[in-house]
Amino acid sequence: MAVAAASRRDRNMRDTRDRIFRAAAELFAERGFAAVTTQEVSDRADVAAGTLFRYAATKSELLLMIYNEEFRAAIDEGERRAAPIAEPAAAINALVVPTIERSVRTPESSMAYQRELLFGLAAEPYRAEGVELVYRLEGLISARLQAHARERGLSVDSASVRLAGETVFGIINLTIARLSDAPVELSDIERNLRVQIKQVVDGLLTEKE
Repeated sequence: MAVAAASRRDRNMRDTRDRIFRAAAELFAERGFAAVTTQEVSDRADVAAGTLFRYAATKSELLLMIYNEEFRAAIDEGERRAAPIAEPAAAINALVVPTIERSVRTPESSMAYQRELLFGLAAEPYRAEGVELVYRLEGLISARLQAHARERGLSVDSASVRLAGETVFGIINLTIARLSDAPVELSDIERNLRVQIKQVVDGLLTEKE
């Protein structure tokens, strides 16, 4: 009986968390992060405010919880797109474009998520989870560059490869930050991204030849 009760509690907790997650995701998508209140999330999720705060103490935590999942899904999709592509700049572009695509759909909330990753509290667990996703994406970029360098017989030190991965992520950050400027077509954003990524890749690999 005790096991059954514990299992039921776990299911109820997962159900409550899922309802809160869906409610916050819908509201952020509809109106943007700044315009949504935690009370509105509680109302849509049909939970008490106190219950909401047991799962996320602040609206920023809610944002991180939701957009970590968005970021993770974008990285997964980027890996799938990049897998069959041999040319390194094109592969890295394919790897990062899903992150940009999702940010363009919800620019205000995406920029708020970016700020939380950069300037949020270091002890905040959802922020730590988001930072780990950043490291994962940078690592995937660096791994592609290192593999291509080996294929061409180039000796590229790991520090330079890591820096190149960080530089590409910096380009992503700046691209998202600029979404607050005048509206730009996604095709223009992707074209600029391709040019900048090619410059990073060519700069890393050419200097070693």
